[in-house]
Amino acid sequence: MNHLISKLQPIDYAIVVVYLVVLLVIGYRASFGKKKKQDETLFLAGKSLNWYNIGFNMWGTNVGPSMLLAFASIGYATGIVAGNFEWYAFVFLMLLAMVFAPRYLASNVTTMPEFMGQRYGEDTRSILAWYAMVKMLISWLSLGLFAGGFLVRQILGIPMWQSVIVLVLFAALFAVAGGLKAIARVNVFQMILLIIVSCILCVLGVQKVGGLSALFAKTPGSYWSLVKPASDAGYPWPAILLGYPVSAVAFFCTDQAMVQSVLGARNLEQGQLGVNFIGWLKIFSIPLFIIPGIVCAVLYPNLPSADEAYMTMVTNLFPAGLNGLVIVVLIAVLVGTIGSSLNALSTVFTTDIYVKKMNPTATNRQIIKVGRLTVLAGCGFAILMAIAIDSIKGLNLFDVFQAVLGFIAPPLSAVFLLAVFWKKTTRRAVNFTLSWGSAISLGIGVIYLWVLPVKEYHFWPHYLLLSFFIFLLLVVLAVLLSVTDRQPVRTAIAVQELAKPTRRVKIAWTALCIVMIVLYLIFG
Repeated sequence: MNHLISKLQPIDYAIVVVYLVVLLVIGYRASFGKKKKQDETLFLAGKSLNWYNIGFNMWGTNVGPSMLLAFASIGYATGIVAGNFEWYAFVFLMLLAMVFAPRYLASNVTTMPEFMGQRYGEDTRSILAWYAMVKMLISWLSLGLFAGGFLVRQILGIPMWQSVIVLVLFAALFAVAGGLKAIARVNVFQMILLIIVSCILCVLGVQKVGGLSALFAKTPGSYWSLVKPASDAGYPWPAILLGYPVSAVAFFCTDQAMVQSVLGARNLEQGQLGVNFIGWLKIFSIPLFIIPGIVCAVLYPNLPSADEAYMTMVTNLFPAGLNGLVIVVLIAVLVGTIGSSLNALSTVFTTDIYVKKMNPTATNRQIIKVGRLTVLAGCGFAILMAIAIDSIKGLNLFDVFQAVLGFIAPPLSAVFLLAVFWKKTTRRAVNFTLSWGSAISLGIGVIYLWVLPVKEYHFWPHYLLLSFFIFLLLVVLAVLLSVTDRQPVRTAIAVQELAKPTRRVKIAWTALCIVMIVLYLIFG
Protein backbone atom coordinates (compact mmCIF):
# COMPACT_ATOMS: atom_id res chain seq x y z
CA MET A 1 0.00 0.00 0.00
CA ASN A 2 1.37 3.41 -1.01
CA HIS A 3 1.84 5.84 1.84
CA LEU A 4 -0.44 8.86 1.75
CA ILE A 5 2.57 11.17 1.99
CA SER A 6 3.40 10.38 -1.64
CA LYS A 7 0.08 11.91 -2.77
CA LEU A 8 0.25 15.14 -0.80
CA GLN A 9 0.12 18.40 -2.76
CA PRO A 10 1.03 21.93 -1.59
CA ILE A 11 -2.64 22.54 -0.71
CA ASP A 12 -2.56 19.55 1.64
CA TYR A 13 0.43 20.94 3.52
CA ALA A 14 -1.30 24.32 3.66
CA ILE A 15 -4.42 22.72 5.19
CA VAL A 16 -2.33 21.02 7.88
CA VAL A 17 -0.51 24.26 8.74
CA VAL A 18 -3.75 26.28 8.90
CA TYR A 19 -5.31 23.61 11.11
CA LEU A 20 -2.40 23.61 13.54
CA VAL A 21 -2.52 27.39 13.81
CA VAL A 22 -6.30 27.38 14.45
CA LEU A 23 -5.88 24.61 17.02
CA LEU A 24 -3.19 26.50 18.90
CA VAL A 25 -5.23 29.71 18.87
CA ILE A 26 -8.29 27.93 20.32
CA GLY A 27 -6.15 26.24 22.98
CA TYR A 28 -4.41 29.51 23.86
CA ARG A 29 -7.67 31.45 24.18
CA ALA A 30 -9.14 28.73 26.39
CA SER A 31 -6.05 28.66 28.60
CA PHE A 32 -5.03 32.31 28.79
CA GLY A 33 -7.77 34.36 27.11
CA LYS A 34 -9.50 35.26 30.37
CA LYS A 35 -8.17 35.75 33.85
CA LYS A 36 -8.54 32.51 35.76
CA LYS A 37 -10.32 32.27 39.04
CA GLN A 38 -7.98 32.07 41.98
CA ASP A 39 -8.91 28.47 42.77
CA GLU A 40 -9.12 27.23 39.15
CA THR A 41 -6.84 24.31 38.34
CA LEU A 42 -6.02 22.30 35.24
CA PHE A 43 -8.47 19.60 36.08
CA LEU A 44 -12.17 20.50 35.92
CA ALA A 45 -12.11 23.56 33.65
CA GLY A 46 -13.23 25.80 36.52
CA LYS A 47 -16.67 24.12 36.44
CA SER A 48 -17.38 26.06 33.24
CA LEU A 49 -18.31 23.44 30.62
CA ASN A 50 -21.60 23.67 28.72
CA TRP A 51 -23.52 20.70 27.31
CA TYR A 52 -21.89 20.87 23.87
CA ASN A 53 -18.39 21.13 25.37
CA ILE A 54 -19.13 18.06 27.50
CA GLY A 55 -20.65 16.04 24.66
CA PHE A 56 -17.92 16.79 22.14
CA ASN A 57 -15.16 16.30 24.72
CA MET A 58 -16.53 12.91 25.84
CA TRP A 59 -16.91 11.86 22.22
CA GLY A 60 -13.43 13.15 21.43
CA THR A 61 -12.05 11.08 24.30
CA ASN A 62 -14.01 8.03 23.12
CA VAL A 63 -13.19 8.34 19.39
CA GLY A 64 -9.56 7.30 19.40
CA PRO A 65 -7.40 6.31 16.44
CA SER A 66 -8.23 2.68 17.17
CA MET A 67 -11.89 3.43 16.33
CA LEU A 68 -11.02 4.69 12.85
CA LEU A 69 -9.03 1.51 12.20
CA ALA A 70 -11.13 -1.03 14.06
CA PHE A 71 -14.63 0.01 13.03
CA ALA A 72 -13.70 0.17 9.35
CA SER A 73 -12.02 -3.22 9.76
CA ILE A 74 -15.08 -4.76 11.41
CA GLY A 75 -17.38 -3.19 8.83
CA TYR A 76 -15.22 -4.73 6.12
CA ALA A 77 -15.42 -8.20 7.67
CA THR A 78 -18.84 -8.43 9.35
CA GLY A 79 -20.99 -5.35 8.68
CA ILE A 80 -22.68 -3.11 11.23
CA VAL A 81 -22.74 -5.51 14.20
CA ALA A 82 -19.99 -3.54 15.96
CA GLY A 83 -22.44 -0.63 16.03
CA ASN A 84 -23.77 -2.25 19.21
CA PHE A 85 -20.71 -0.88 21.00
CA GLU A 86 -21.96 2.61 20.11
CA TRP A 87 -25.76 2.34 20.00
CA TYR A 88 -26.23 0.07 23.04
CA ALA A 89 -24.17 2.62 24.98
CA PHE A 90 -27.16 4.97 25.31
CA VAL A 91 -28.47 2.83 28.20
CA PHE A 92 -25.30 3.31 30.21
CA LEU A 93 -24.92 6.94 29.27
CA MET A 94 -28.41 7.42 30.71
CA LEU A 95 -27.25 5.58 33.84
CA LEU A 96 -24.38 8.05 34.13
CA ALA A 97 -26.62 11.09 33.57
CA MET A 98 -29.51 10.10 35.83
CA VAL A 99 -27.89 8.01 38.58
CA PHE A 100 -24.16 8.68 38.87
CA ALA A 101 -23.80 12.32 37.76
CA PRO A 102 -26.20 13.72 40.41
CA ARG A 103 -24.22 11.91 43.11
CA TYR A 104 -20.84 12.92 41.72
CA LEU A 105 -21.77 16.60 41.49
CA ALA A 106 -23.55 16.62 44.85
CA SER A 107 -20.40 15.17 46.42
CA ASN A 108 -18.33 17.97 44.86
CA VAL A 109 -15.50 15.59 43.96
CA THR A 110 -12.67 15.94 41.47
CA THR A 111 -11.94 12.26 40.92
CA MET A 112 -13.61 8.87 41.12
CA PRO A 113 -11.27 7.67 43.90
CA GLU A 114 -12.26 10.75 45.92
CA PHE A 115 -15.94 9.83 45.48
CA MET A 116 -15.36 6.30 46.80
CA GLY A 117 -13.05 7.60 49.52
CA GLN A 118 -15.82 9.81 50.90
CA ARG A 119 -17.93 6.70 51.35
CA TYR A 120 -15.49 4.04 52.49
CA GLY A 121 -12.36 5.82 53.71
CA GLU A 122 -8.85 6.66 52.64
CA ASP A 123 -7.73 3.05 52.08
CA THR A 124 -10.43 2.63 49.45
CA ARG A 125 -9.47 5.93 47.86
CA SER A 126 -5.79 4.94 47.64
CA ILE A 127 -6.48 1.47 46.21
CA LEU A 128 -8.80 2.87 43.55
CA ALA A 129 -6.40 5.74 42.71
CA TRP A 130 -3.51 3.39 41.93
CA TYR A 131 -5.80 1.02 40.02
CA ALA A 132 -7.20 3.93 38.00
CA MET A 133 -3.74 5.20 37.11
CA VAL A 134 -2.54 1.79 35.97
CA LYS A 135 -5.71 1.46 33.88
CA MET A 136 -5.17 4.87 32.25
CA LEU A 137 -1.48 4.27 31.58
CA ILE A 138 -2.12 0.94 29.86
CA SER A 139 -5.59 1.01 28.31
CA TRP A 140 -5.81 4.71 27.45
CA LEU A 141 -2.32 6.08 26.93
CA SER A 142 -0.09 3.22 25.79
CA LEU A 143 -2.51 1.24 23.64
CA GLY A 144 -4.20 4.38 22.35
CA LEU A 145 -0.91 5.99 21.42
CA PHE A 146 0.27 2.80 19.74
CA ALA A 147 -2.88 2.74 17.60
CA GLY A 148 -2.30 6.38 16.65
CA GLY A 149 1.34 5.73 15.81
CA PHE A 150 0.30 2.71 13.75
CA LEU A 151 -2.08 4.90 11.75
CA VAL A 152 0.50 7.66 11.29
CA ARG A 153 3.00 5.10 10.08
CA GLN A 154 0.49 3.92 7.47
CA ILE A 155 -0.03 7.51 6.33
CA LEU A 156 3.45 8.99 6.43
CA GLY A 157 5.75 5.97 6.35
CA ILE A 158 7.86 7.21 9.28
CA PRO A 159 9.14 4.98 12.11
CA MET A 160 6.90 4.29 15.09
CA TRP A 161 9.13 6.10 17.57
CA GLN A 162 8.95 9.31 15.56
CA SER A 163 5.18 9.00 15.16
CA VAL A 164 4.41 8.53 18.83
CA ILE A 165 6.80 11.19 20.09
CA VAL A 166 5.36 13.90 17.86
CA LEU A 167 1.76 12.92 18.54
CA VAL A 168 1.99 12.60 22.32
CA LEU A 169 3.95 15.81 22.78
CA PHE A 170 1.42 17.76 20.72
CA ALA A 171 -1.43 16.32 22.78
CA ALA A 172 0.47 17.01 25.99
CA LEU A 173 0.83 20.68 25.03
CA PHE A 174 -2.86 21.26 25.76
CA ALA A 175 -2.92 19.16 28.92
CA VAL A 176 0.14 20.99 30.31
CA ALA A 177 -0.84 24.51 29.26
CA GLY A 178 -4.56 24.64 29.80
CA GLY A 179 -5.80 21.36 31.25
CA LEU A 180 -9.38 20.21 30.73
CA LYS A 181 -10.67 23.60 29.60
CA ALA A 182 -8.22 23.78 26.68
CA ILE A 183 -8.82 20.14 25.75
CA ALA A 184 -12.60 20.54 25.86
CA ARG A 185 -12.60 23.73 23.76
CA VAL A 186 -10.26 22.18 21.19
CA ASN A 187 -12.33 18.99 21.03
CA VAL A 188 -15.46 20.91 19.97
CA PHE A 189 -13.61 22.15 16.89
CA GLN A 190 -11.92 18.81 16.23
CA MET A 191 -15.02 16.64 16.48
CA ILE A 192 -16.89 18.88 14.05
CA LEU A 193 -13.95 18.45 11.69
CA LEU A 194 -13.99 14.68 12.19
CA ILE A 195 -17.70 14.52 11.33
CA ILE A 196 -17.15 16.54 8.13
CA VAL A 197 -14.21 14.46 6.89
CA SER A 198 -15.85 11.15 7.77
CA CYS A 199 -19.04 12.21 5.97
CA ILE A 200 -17.02 13.08 2.86
CA LEU A 201 -15.33 9.65 2.92
CA CYS A 202 -18.67 7.87 3.36
CA VAL A 203 -20.38 9.85 0.58
CA LEU A 204 -17.52 9.38 -1.89
CA GLY A 205 -17.48 5.65 -1.19
CA VAL A 206 -21.23 5.16 -1.53
CA GLN A 207 -21.21 7.16 -4.76
CA LYS A 208 -18.45 4.99 -6.22
CA VAL A 209 -20.39 1.83 -5.34
CA GLY A 210 -23.43 3.21 -7.17
CA GLY A 211 -25.59 4.47 -4.31
CA LEU A 212 -27.12 3.00 -1.19
CA SER A 213 -29.37 0.58 -3.09
CA ALA A 214 -26.34 -0.82 -4.91
CA LEU A 215 -24.45 -1.09 -1.61
CA PHE A 216 -27.30 -3.10 -0.05
CA ALA A 217 -27.52 -5.31 -3.14
CA LYS A 218 -23.78 -6.07 -3.25
CA THR A 219 -23.40 -7.03 0.43
CA PRO A 220 -24.81 -10.00 2.37
CA GLY A 221 -28.03 -9.32 4.26
CA SER A 222 -26.29 -10.28 7.51
CA TYR A 223 -24.06 -7.21 7.13
CA TRP A 224 -27.02 -4.99 8.04
CA SER A 225 -28.12 -6.74 11.23
CA LEU A 226 -27.10 -5.66 14.73
CA VAL A 227 -28.16 -8.99 16.26
CA LYS A 228 -26.15 -12.11 15.46
CA PRO A 229 -27.10 -15.71 16.35
CA ALA A 230 -25.89 -17.16 19.63
CA SER A 231 -23.64 -19.47 17.58
CA ASP A 232 -21.83 -16.57 15.91
CA ALA A 233 -18.11 -16.72 16.68
CA GLY A 234 -17.49 -12.98 16.58
CA TYR A 235 -20.41 -11.18 18.22
CA PRO A 236 -23.11 -13.57 19.52
CA TRP A 237 -26.10 -11.71 20.94
CA PRO A 238 -25.80 -13.14 24.50
CA ALA A 239 -22.23 -11.85 24.74
CA ILE A 240 -23.25 -8.33 23.72
CA LEU A 241 -26.44 -8.32 25.81
CA LEU A 242 -24.75 -9.54 29.02
CA GLY A 243 -21.05 -8.81 28.64
CA TYR A 244 -21.00 -5.37 27.08
CA PRO A 245 -22.82 -3.73 30.04
CA VAL A 246 -19.95 -4.71 32.35
CA SER A 247 -17.44 -2.82 30.20
CA ALA A 248 -19.88 0.01 29.50
CA VAL A 249 -20.60 0.78 33.16
CA ALA A 250 -16.88 0.86 33.94
CA PHE A 251 -16.07 2.91 30.84
CA PHE A 252 -18.85 5.49 30.82
CA CYS A 253 -19.80 5.71 34.52
CA THR A 254 -16.53 5.24 36.44
CA ASP A 255 -13.63 6.06 34.13
CA GLN A 256 -11.93 9.33 35.08
CA ALA A 257 -11.06 10.22 31.48
CA MET A 258 -14.74 10.00 30.47
CA VAL A 259 -16.47 11.29 33.62
CA GLN A 260 -14.21 14.30 34.21
CA SER A 261 -16.09 16.30 31.57
CA VAL A 262 -19.31 15.85 33.57
CA LEU A 263 -17.49 16.81 36.78
CA GLY A 264 -16.46 20.04 35.03
CA ALA A 265 -20.06 20.90 34.09
CA ARG A 266 -21.42 24.36 34.87
CA ASN A 267 -24.33 22.67 36.63
CA LEU A 268 -26.11 19.31 36.76
CA GLU A 269 -28.49 20.11 33.90
CA GLN A 270 -25.60 20.96 31.57
CA GLY A 271 -23.85 17.75 32.59
CA GLN A 272 -26.93 15.62 31.92
CA LEU A 273 -27.58 17.32 28.58
CA GLY A 274 -23.92 16.87 27.63
CA VAL A 275 -24.10 13.13 28.27
CA ASN A 276 -27.33 13.04 26.25
CA PHE A 277 -25.54 14.82 23.40
CA ILE A 278 -22.85 12.15 23.14
CA GLY A 279 -25.68 9.61 22.90
CA TRP A 280 -26.95 11.43 19.79
CA LEU A 281 -23.43 11.68 18.39
CA LYS A 282 -22.93 7.94 18.76
CA ILE A 283 -25.85 7.30 16.39
CA PHE A 284 -23.60 8.58 13.61
CA SER A 285 -20.80 6.10 14.35
CA ILE A 286 -22.23 3.53 11.93
CA PRO A 287 -22.39 5.85 8.89
CA LEU A 288 -19.18 7.69 9.80
CA PHE A 289 -16.89 4.82 10.79
CA ILE A 290 -18.42 1.44 9.88
CA ILE A 291 -20.10 1.98 6.50
CA PRO A 292 -16.78 3.08 4.90
CA GLY A 293 -15.48 -0.39 5.82
CA ILE A 294 -18.52 -2.05 4.22
CA VAL A 295 -18.00 0.07 1.09
CA CYS A 296 -14.37 -1.01 1.04
CA ALA A 297 -15.46 -4.66 1.10
CA VAL A 298 -17.43 -4.02 -2.10
CA LEU A 299 -14.79 -1.93 -3.87
CA TYR A 300 -11.65 -3.76 -2.70
CA PRO A 301 -12.72 -7.27 -1.59
CA ASN A 302 -9.29 -8.89 -1.65
CA LEU A 303 -7.29 -6.86 0.86
CA PRO A 304 -4.54 -8.80 2.65
CA SER A 305 -5.96 -7.60 5.97
CA ALA A 306 -9.22 -5.99 7.01
CA ASP A 307 -7.10 -3.56 9.08
CA GLU A 308 -6.16 -1.84 5.83
CA ALA A 309 -9.77 -0.90 4.99
CA TYR A 310 -9.71 2.66 6.31
CA MET A 311 -6.46 3.71 4.70
CA THR A 312 -7.34 1.92 1.46
CA MET A 313 -10.48 4.04 1.19
CA VAL A 314 -8.60 7.24 1.98
CA THR A 315 -5.74 6.56 -0.40
CA ASN A 316 -7.95 5.63 -3.34
CA LEU A 317 -10.93 7.98 -2.95
CA PHE A 318 -9.70 11.30 -1.62
CA PRO A 319 -8.51 13.80 -4.25
CA ALA A 320 -5.64 16.22 -3.75
CA GLY A 321 -6.57 18.79 -1.13
CA LEU A 322 -8.58 16.38 0.97
CA ASN A 323 -5.58 14.23 1.88
CA GLY A 324 -4.39 16.98 4.18
CA LEU A 325 -7.71 16.72 6.00
CA VAL A 326 -6.98 13.05 6.75
CA ILE A 327 -3.80 14.02 8.56
CA VAL A 328 -5.74 16.75 10.33
CA VAL A 329 -8.39 14.27 11.52
CA LEU A 330 -5.69 11.94 12.79
CA ILE A 331 -4.18 14.76 14.84
CA ALA A 332 -7.69 15.60 16.05
CA VAL A 333 -8.50 12.16 17.43
CA LEU A 334 -5.05 11.84 19.01
CA VAL A 335 -5.24 15.22 20.75
CA GLY A 336 -8.75 14.37 21.98
CA THR A 337 -8.00 10.91 23.35
CA ILE A 338 -4.43 11.32 24.58
CA GLY A 339 -4.98 14.86 25.87
CA SER A 340 -8.01 13.87 27.95
CA SER A 341 -6.21 10.78 29.23
CA LEU A 342 -3.15 12.76 30.31
CA ASN A 343 -5.36 15.28 32.10
CA ALA A 344 -7.24 12.46 33.86
CA LEU A 345 -3.95 10.86 34.92
CA SER A 346 -2.61 14.11 36.39
CA THR A 347 -5.95 14.77 38.12
CA VAL A 348 -5.98 11.42 39.91
CA PHE A 349 -2.31 11.56 40.91
CA THR A 350 -2.32 15.13 42.23
CA THR A 351 -5.70 14.92 43.97
CA ASP A 352 -5.65 11.41 45.38
CA ILE A 353 -1.92 10.75 45.91
CA TYR A 354 0.05 14.00 46.07
CA VAL A 355 -2.36 16.18 48.05
CA LYS A 356 -3.75 13.40 50.25
CA LYS A 357 -0.54 11.49 50.96
CA MET A 358 2.53 13.60 50.12
CA ASN A 359 1.74 17.28 50.64
CA PRO A 360 -1.65 18.02 52.26
CA THR A 361 -0.80 21.73 52.57
CA ALA A 362 0.10 22.15 48.88
CA THR A 363 -0.79 25.48 47.31
CA ASN A 364 -2.72 25.73 44.06
CA ARG A 365 0.51 26.68 42.27
CA GLN A 366 2.26 23.56 43.59
CA ILE A 367 -0.69 21.36 42.60
CA ILE A 368 -0.65 22.72 39.04
CA LYS A 369 3.13 22.19 38.82
CA VAL A 370 2.88 18.59 39.99
CA GLY A 371 -0.02 18.01 37.60
CA ARG A 372 2.10 19.22 34.68
CA LEU A 373 5.04 17.05 35.74
CA THR A 374 2.66 14.07 35.93
CA VAL A 375 1.55 14.77 32.34
CA LEU A 376 5.18 14.77 31.17
CA ALA A 377 5.91 11.54 33.06
CA GLY A 378 2.82 9.95 31.53
CA CYS A 379 4.06 10.99 28.08
CA GLY A 380 7.40 9.31 28.65
CA PHE A 381 5.82 6.09 29.89
CA ALA A 382 3.33 5.99 27.02
CA ILE A 383 6.03 6.52 24.39
CA LEU A 384 8.17 3.68 25.78
CA MET A 385 5.18 1.34 26.08
CA ALA A 386 3.95 2.11 22.55
CA ILE A 387 7.40 1.37 21.12
CA ALA A 388 7.54 -1.85 23.17
CA ILE A 389 4.09 -2.94 21.96
CA ASP A 390 5.25 -2.29 18.39
CA SER A 391 7.98 -4.90 18.85
CA ILE A 392 5.40 -7.62 19.56
CA LYS A 393 4.56 -9.57 16.44
CA GLY A 394 1.17 -10.95 15.52
CA LEU A 395 -0.79 -8.67 17.86
CA ASN A 396 -4.50 -8.37 17.06
CA LEU A 397 -4.96 -4.81 18.21
CA PHE A 398 -8.75 -4.55 18.33
CA ASP A 399 -9.25 -7.85 20.16
CA VAL A 400 -6.62 -6.90 22.71
CA PHE A 401 -8.28 -3.49 23.28
CA GLN A 402 -11.69 -5.02 23.88
CA ALA A 403 -10.39 -7.90 25.99
CA VAL A 404 -8.21 -5.65 28.18
CA LEU A 405 -11.21 -3.43 28.95
CA GLY A 406 -13.33 -6.55 29.53
CA PHE A 407 -10.93 -7.81 32.20
CA ILE A 408 -10.26 -4.42 33.81
CA ALA A 409 -13.96 -3.55 34.05
CA PRO A 410 -15.57 -6.16 36.39
CA PRO A 411 -14.13 -4.88 39.71
CA LEU A 412 -14.98 -1.27 38.86
CA SER A 413 -18.52 -2.02 37.69
CA ALA A 414 -19.21 -4.24 40.71
CA VAL A 415 -17.93 -1.73 43.27
CA PHE A 416 -19.61 1.37 41.87
CA LEU A 417 -22.97 -0.31 41.25
CA LEU A 418 -23.02 -1.80 44.74
CA ALA A 419 -21.93 1.48 46.32
CA VAL A 420 -24.80 3.36 44.67
CA PHE A 421 -27.60 0.79 44.72
CA TRP A 422 -26.97 -1.26 47.88
CA LYS A 423 -26.39 0.74 51.06
CA LYS A 424 -25.33 -2.37 53.01
CA THR A 425 -22.09 -2.69 51.02
CA THR A 426 -19.17 -2.59 53.46
CA ARG A 427 -15.67 -1.18 53.27
CA ARG A 428 -14.22 -4.67 53.57
CA ALA A 429 -16.20 -5.86 50.53
CA VAL A 430 -15.23 -2.81 48.47
CA ASN A 431 -11.52 -3.07 49.29
CA PHE A 432 -11.52 -6.82 48.63
CA THR A 433 -13.17 -6.34 45.24
CA LEU A 434 -10.78 -3.57 44.21
CA SER A 435 -7.67 -5.45 45.30
CA TRP A 436 -8.15 -9.23 45.24
CA GLY A 437 -11.06 -8.96 42.83
CA SER A 438 -8.85 -7.04 40.41
CA ALA A 439 -6.14 -9.68 40.78
CA ILE A 440 -8.70 -12.39 39.97
CA SER A 441 -10.06 -10.54 36.95
CA LEU A 442 -6.70 -9.50 35.51
CA GLY A 443 -5.23 -12.93 36.26
CA ILE A 444 -7.97 -14.62 34.25
CA GLY A 445 -7.32 -12.08 31.49
CA VAL A 446 -3.62 -12.92 31.33
CA ILE A 447 -4.43 -16.64 31.12
CA TYR A 448 -7.08 -16.01 28.44
CA LEU A 449 -4.84 -13.81 26.29
CA TRP A 450 -1.38 -15.35 26.69
CA VAL A 451 -1.04 -18.47 28.87
CA LEU A 452 -3.91 -20.51 27.41
CA PRO A 453 -4.88 -18.33 24.42
CA VAL A 454 -8.36 -18.76 23.06
CA LYS A 455 -7.08 -19.43 19.54
CA GLU A 456 -5.42 -22.62 20.77
CA TYR A 457 -7.71 -23.62 23.64
CA HIS A 458 -11.34 -23.62 22.57
CA PHE A 459 -12.99 -24.26 25.96
CA TRP A 460 -13.16 -20.52 26.67
CA PRO A 461 -16.46 -18.64 26.37
CA HIS A 462 -16.57 -15.38 24.44
CA TYR A 463 -14.48 -12.76 26.25
CA LEU A 464 -17.55 -10.57 26.85
CA LEU A 465 -19.36 -13.49 28.49
CA LEU A 466 -16.24 -14.25 30.49
CA SER A 467 -16.20 -10.64 31.68
CA PHE A 468 -19.87 -11.01 32.72
CA PHE A 469 -19.14 -14.23 34.67
CA ILE A 470 -16.25 -12.52 36.49
CA PHE A 471 -18.52 -9.59 37.32
CA LEU A 472 -21.17 -11.94 38.76
CA LEU A 473 -18.53 -13.73 40.83
CA LEU A 474 -17.23 -10.46 42.28
CA VAL A 475 -20.73 -9.19 43.07
CA VAL A 476 -21.58 -12.45 44.88
CA LEU A 477 -18.32 -12.33 46.85
CA ALA A 478 -18.88 -8.66 47.77
CA VAL A 479 -22.41 -9.37 48.97
CA LEU A 480 -21.25 -12.37 51.03
CA LEU A 481 -18.44 -10.34 52.59
CA SER A 482 -20.86 -7.53 53.42
CA VAL A 483 -23.52 -9.70 55.09
CA THR A 484 -20.94 -11.75 57.05
CA ASP A 485 -18.85 -8.79 58.19
CA ARG A 486 -18.99 -8.79 62.00
CA GLN A 487 -17.73 -5.21 62.23
CA PRO A 488 -19.23 -3.62 59.15
CA VAL A 489 -18.07 -0.18 58.09
CA ARG A 490 -20.55 1.15 55.59
CA THR A 491 -20.82 4.39 53.65
CA ALA A 492 -20.22 7.43 55.81
CA ILE A 493 -22.28 9.65 53.52
CA ALA A 494 -25.77 10.53 54.67
CA VAL A 495 -28.63 10.02 52.27
CA GLN A 496 -28.39 12.94 49.87
CA GLU A 497 -31.24 15.02 48.56
CA LEU A 498 -30.42 14.74 44.87
CA ALA A 499 -31.59 17.28 42.32
CA LYS A 500 -34.39 16.12 40.04
CA PRO A 501 -33.84 16.21 36.27
CA THR A 502 -35.26 19.31 34.63
CA ARG A 503 -37.95 19.26 31.94
CA ARG A 504 -35.32 19.84 29.23
CA VAL A 505 -33.32 16.85 30.44
CA LYS A 506 -36.40 14.61 30.53
CA ILE A 507 -37.41 15.60 27.00
CA ALA A 508 -33.89 15.09 25.63
CA TRP A 509 -33.52 11.61 27.12
CA THR A 510 -37.04 10.51 26.20
CA ALA A 511 -36.41 11.53 22.59
CA LEU A 512 -33.07 9.66 22.50
CA CYS A 513 -34.62 6.49 23.96
CA ILE A 514 -37.43 6.52 21.38
CA VAL A 515 -34.99 7.00 18.49
CA MET A 516 -32.68 4.22 19.71
CA ILE A 517 -35.57 1.76 20.15
CA VAL A 518 -36.76 2.51 16.61
CA LEU A 519 -33.25 2.03 15.21
CA TYR A 520 -32.91 -1.34 16.94
CA LEU A 521 -36.31 -2.42 15.61
CA ILE A 522 -35.18 -1.50 12.09
CA PHE A 523 -31.69 -3.04 12.20
CA GLY A 524 -32.27 -5.79 14.76
